[in-house]
Amino acid sequence: MKYIVIILILIITLSASAEILIPMDQTQSNHLKAYGIAFTALQKQITVKWLLNYRGGSFLIPDIQELEGLCNIRGVDYEKISSVEYASILAEIEQNNMDVVVLEKEPEIAIYTPPNSQPWDDAVTLALVYAEIEYETIWDEEVLLGELDKYDWLHLHHEDFTGQYGKFYSSYRNTNWYKEDVRLNEELASRLGFNKVWKLKHAVAEKIRNYVKNGGFLFAMCAATDTYDIALASGNTDICTEVFDGDGIDADYLTKLDFSRTFAFTDFELLPNPYKYEFSTIDASDYAKLRGAEADFFQLFDFSAKYDPVPTMLTQCHTNMINGFLGQTTSFHKKYVKKSVIILGETPGMEEVKYLHGNFGKGTFTFYGGHDPEDYQHKIGDPETVLDLHKNSPGYRLILNNILFPAAEKKKLKT
Repeated sequence: MKYIVIILILIITLSASAEILIPMDQTQSNHLKAYGIAFTALQKQITVKWLLNYRGGSFLIPDIQELEGLCNIRGVDYEKISSVEYASILAEIEQNNMDVVVLEKEPEIAIYTPPNSQPWDDAVTLALVYAEIEYETIWDEEVLLGELDKYDWLHLHHEDFTGQYGKFYSSYRNTNWYKEDVRLNEELASRLGFNKVWKLKHAVAEKIRNYVKNGGFLFAMCAATDTYDIALASGNTDICTEVFDGDGIDADYLTKLDFSRTFAFTDFELLPNPYKYEFSTIDASDYAKLRGAEADFFQLFDFSAKYDPVPTMLTQCHTNMINGFLGQTTSFHKKYVKKSVIILGETPGMEEVKYLHGNFGKGTFTFYGGHDPEDYQHKIGDPETVLDLHKNSPGYRLILNNILFPAAEKKKLKT
């Protein structure tokens, strides 16, 4: 009788629910808010395990009533996992291209964005608000004052770091919003001691470069991707025509570009014509426009979860084929991408990169082409994207992967 009782106790113990599994495969009702659950757990100093390549990159958290209730409130599906089931999951992970990454602490998040921007005009801000992940906003003055050091992760709003006001001159120079943007930037540059807006933006780009070099995680989308590298390559060289800064472009700018200082791109050509919407030859927007929405998609690469955990984290998704979307910078011509950069996603059959990642110093950078993953041709003045209609957006999942990846235990990030 004594042995029967002991066996029953062992069975009950092994069968008891030990963990909550938040599946991230096709069974999940709300992928985007699931990231917010993981972030909230980290805020409460609760360990989160990210199961790379297991059911779409699922999360495993302790079976705590508060978190279970939060899943119910936010509409996030979860499963209670017993110790026996947990052991089975670990065995499956061990035998396949999967791994377990422990998330240690919630990252401190900053969004580099103008003070007059609207939250719904930036996909990353929109994703954070919807997933209920906390963040702070900063702008040029805070960057120059050294406040980046307070943050683990920085997103660059679709900013033009070349000082050409997004190259909207041709179509929008007579609109009130464009004139106001010019006025605000010129006033800020003057107040901070710069006689040109482009000099201010280049100085900010240098501060961000040092931030990454010292261990920061940088994420950029749309025009912030190529204009950031253009600013680094041009340095103190004037690449703005008269309509942007009151004087002409440096006649020798071609010989003064230094591609050794850029993060992702090399050997590109600038397109200084103010009436041309493009900044340089990096952008492959024209290719995407020719394909059209119905035929535009990109494919995520597969990586070894055990040996390449960082790119694996950044590509976790419930599908590896994702609908394309336009932006001022939609994607990148592959021939201008540095050989040291890891390509995470590209358009099949084309020399066109959509999503890339690389290391610089102690930190990393990730560039994601396009403006809004659920608004194919986002135009100025278009209504906001309602993410409650896109709860399972693969394109938005890639953004949120970048939010959580800095929380991984450091030994994983160094591999």
